[in-house]
Amino acid sequence: MDFGIVLQTDPPAKEVVTRMARAEQAGFRYGWTFDSCVLWQEPFVIYSQILEHTTDLIVGSMVTNPRTRDWTVTASGFATLNEMFGNRTVCGIGRGDSAVRVTGGKPTTLTELGAAMHAIKELAEGREVDLAGTPVRLPWVTDGQLPVWMGAYGPKALAMAGAQADGFILQLADPYLTEWMVKHVRDAAAAAGRNPDDVTICVAAPAYVSDDLAHGRDQCRWFGGMVGNHVADLVTRYGESSDLVPQELTEYIKGRAGYDYSHHGRAGNPSTDFVPDAIVDRFCLVGPVEAHIEKLQLLRDIGVDQFAVYDMHDAKDATIDAYGEHIIPALS
Repeated sequence: MDFGIVLQTDPPAKEVVTRMARAEQAGFRYGWTFDSCVLWQEPFVIYSQILEHTTDLIVGSMVTNPRTRDWTVTASGFATLNEMFGNRTVCGIGRGDSAVRVTGGKPTTLTELGAAMHAIKELAEGREVDLAGTPVRLPWVTDGQLPVWMGAYGPKALAMAGAQADGFILQLADPYLTEWMVKHVRDAAAAAGRNPDDVTICVAAPAYVSDDLAHGRDQCRWFGGMVGNHVADLVTRYGESSDLVPQELTEYIKGRAGYDYSHHGRAGNPSTDFVPDAIVDRFCLVGPVEAHIEKLQLLRDIGVDQFAVYDMHDAKDATIDAYGEHIIPALS
């Protein structure tokens, strides 16, 4: 199993770079950031510094979207980083959440997302695409490689991830829901004539290593609110009771009153009071080292290829160090 670290691009940006370098030294192979350039600093500028100050770390977005960045700009950005530092980037992408909502927009359609994924990958790898009737190619790209990993929850999105994406990003670490969603992705890959094992499975969730469960839960409760934004969209589309979406995923948001994006992805988010301890325990990894190893072994047995740690709480460096010293060696 590979490990990734996920950070927000909070100022000062140099601390993000330093923490990514620390993570690489601890054994993390992937360095991810949010892409929400109003709430946080511009990630592509920071990616160049992360790549400059690391040796082998693979860097990417968790996740970008097709609305706030022109597809050619996204492709050119990743391709430029690859030309400078070798093929060490990955494009995580989804329909859009905070990046589009804080400016009054809405998530894109799956049709547009699929077209964007195709165009970004083709352009970043040096091939020509048709954009609204105009042939476009990045003529300076040679030997480019850009895996495109898709974030998804709902049945249609899971099917698209399996049929098209190089990887699937699931933002929760509940073994039951992970197994359900991984099966849908792999079935879709097989139906599309692909080898299901060619789709990399990445689970991303907060991790907090501590014997103080109450404090650890409070530091990670924000995550249930973030996931709840996507679940609310699913409920709007499919209803609260649907064979297409597990009740285990939708039940907990009944107490959700709204969401303030000014606290997005932050410990103590007041918009996440509705998230019960049971959901934090299911969606996140909280507890002593042994509890993390036990849950990660379950996820690995389900077929998870990478666990990406959302490192957004009051013990960022301690979490990196605990994973590097105890947890990554036990799972690698």
